[in-house]
Amino acid sequence: MKTLCMMAIASLTLAFPASAMDNALRAGLMKLDPQTRLEQRCDAEILDRITHDDRKFKADRVVAYAFATPEMSADAIRSPGAAFRSKGQWYRLKFKCQTGPDHMEVLQLRYRIGDEIPEADWAKYNLYD
Repeated sequence: MKTLCMMAIASLTLAFPASAMDNALRAGLMKLDPQTRLEQRCDAEILDRITHDDRKFKADRVVAYAFATPEMSADAIRSPGAAFRSKGQWYRLKFKCQTGPDHMEVLQLRYRIGDEIPEADWAKYNLYD
């Protein structure tokens, strides 16, 4: 059930960018347990920021655990081994995201885009087209 809910939220985050979070996305996020909400809210913000900050990217997926397990605290996630997909290609990503206590407002986000990930490595890291 949690996987279905996360997939539904992931599709909502794609339909509604974080900067324009509407009532449907907000309601969907509020149905999640706090840790999952933190992850999903930060994922949505990262996708929005990457696409907004550098027009060569159109980020549509992020995997926080691709190369390393994210470090979680009460209101923050640090992922030194993440990946994101843009225009069908995957790229390495590092990020730290801090939210408010309800995990709905992103207070701070820092990220760094790394190298393109060769398609031959996608299956090894559970990345998909």
